[in-house]
Amino acid sequence: MIPSEFEYCRAGSVEEALDLLAQKGPDAKILAGGHSLLPAMKLRLNSPGAVIDISGIGELSYIKEEGSHLVIGACTTHGDIAKSTLLSEKIPMIVEAAAEIGDVQVRNKGTIGGSLAHADPAADWPASLLAGEAEIVLASSSGERTVAAVDFFQGLFTTDLGENELITEIRLPIPDAYTKSTYVKFEQPASRFAIVGCAASITRSNGSCDKVRVAFTGVSSTPFRDQAVEQALEGQAPSDDNIEAAAEKAAMSVEVMGDHFASQEYRKHLAKVYARRALQAVLS
Repeated sequence: MIPSEFEYCRAGSVEEALDLLAQKGPDAKILAGGHSLLPAMKLRLNSPGAVIDISGIGELSYIKEEGSHLVIGACTTHGDIAKSTLLSEKIPMIVEAAAEIGDVQVRNKGTIGGSLAHADPAADWPASLLAGEAEIVLASSSGERTVAAVDFFQGLFTTDLGENELITEIRLPIPDAYTKSTYVKFEQPASRFAIVGCAASITRSNGSCDKVRVAFTGVSSTPFRDQAVEQALEGQAPSDDNIEAAAEKAAMSVEVMGDHFASQEYRKHLAKVYARRALQAVLS
């Protein structure tokens, strides 16, 4: 299908993009990599009156260390993140999540900010950002605000992003030196979206699990941190029995999705399997 008629605007800076958003109003949409917006426009599931292209804004593409955080620009591609040595050394699950997204073409054009704004319940980024306790920086013509990832994702394709706001960067606290992390998933083979994706980050101290963060994508309509799994393992020795007991609590606190890819029962089973695999990977 052909998209409906729209006005195309190409922004050369963040300031220009924000001005255009304010001018065009709620009928405007941001275009970065295009892998979320363009398919929706072709199917006329989304028919914006104006499309604001930010793909050429170089100031939004970067990966750097800034004090106690690693900072990723919103227009940084999945491919650049997957190849980042800095992220690989500090927070491996971020690199692993990026490498699991789509195919080479998708990774080379798709952006982390665009994926977050779209908030597909089967997208890979939310789990690792939730487990990494990330913050998302949102800018508008009236200023800037920072939202914790746990508050950013609010429902099916729904976020805390306002109509006149633009995601500018993602901030991740640098973990303790005794922290290991990973992202694992059971994927839909054609699209490579997550039927179930699990991210785990664990800091060990004195032979026990001192800080445990486990998050899921694909399981429910909203990505989530699974506090039941976390609490079951925190303060415990990293034994096979303790890992198994923690994994058995996966997805108990949410309404699990069911669709033509996986039933509710099967997804709940997969959540336990992939929680176990993620925990085993970081505690081996």
